[in-house]
Amino acid sequence: MKLYRFLSADDTSAFCHKVTEALNKGWALHGSPTYAYDAANGVMRCGQAVVKEAEGTYSPDAKLGEQ
Repeated sequence: MKLYRFLSADDTSAFCHKVTEALNKGWALHGSPTYAYDAANGVMRCGQAVVKEAEGTYSPDAKLGEQ
């Protein structure tokens, strides 16, 4: 099955670490990163989609971050 996640966080090194951790767990970048101003919190936010092939059948109960 193909898994999809969208990672997002404030524009800090923590976001880069989140993406790096996913890549090291076998996830691959999917598309371009996003960058937008979060007016409600007054910060810039980053986002990146990642995908991964995994064995099994998809279920909405799947814990994607643990894959």
